[in-house]
Amino acid sequence: MARRTSRKPTRRRAASSRPQPLRWLRRWLFRLILLSAGIILFATGIYTIVNPITGIYMKSEELRLGSIDQEWVDFDAIAPVMARSVVAAEDANFCTHWGFDMAAIRTAIEAGGNRGASTLTQQVVKNTYLWHGRTWTRKALEALMTPVVELVWSKQRILEVYLNMAEFDEGVFGVDAAAHHYFGIGPDQLSDRQAALLAAVLPSPKQRSASRPNEFVRRRANAIMDGAATIRADGRAACFED
Repeated sequence: MARRTSRKPTRRRAASSRPQPLRWLRRWLFRLILLSAGIILFATGIYTIVNPITGIYMKSEELRLGSIDQEWVDFDAIAPVMARSVVAAEDANFCTHWGFDMAAIRTAIEAGGNRGASTLTQQVVKNTYLWHGRTWTRKALEALMTPVVELVWSKQRILEVYLNMAEFDEGVFGVDAAAHHYFGIGPDQLSDRQAALLAAVLPSPKQRSASRPNEFVRRRANAIMDGAATIRADGRAACFED
């Protein structure tokens, strides 16, 4: 009878049975990227049809102050000049960029970082999903989410969320609360001057007042009124106006 001889495992087979940490790491990193992308897409997609209730900063202010003033109002119930005013004040190229204003970024770099270059979309991402502060983690998340919001939301939706989430005074969030707080009227009744004054308190609402404007706020409001009229005339408001 033929004698069976046992074969020694080849070097190749032995090598394949060894743990391969790099392959394991790549696999889990890929899964993490897919999970993160899914979460970001879900978080941005849900707010195309559901209005955000609050944000991290808004919630922290509510806990600090005990209560805040905020009431959601649809875009159609806001005076059109209010939307043009915040665009003129904060992001004049809103209709032409994809979330990042590269011209403004270059200008900010040339100015030594003494002026901001955040677009309205970046501010919406910060106010809705993230926290305030200049940490690298927040900036990285903002950079990831901003183009997704631009892709999934319409420009009008971005402005609608911004106008309802922005802070206009301590504990006063959104244009509805701001219009009543400063002028005793609804957001649909805002005049050109009142809209410009509200936009002029941004982005330092705790240091500026729309109802008791100092010289700086008055000058800024005048410039915003001119800017709002200009972007309406030259078509830079077309992406969010019917």
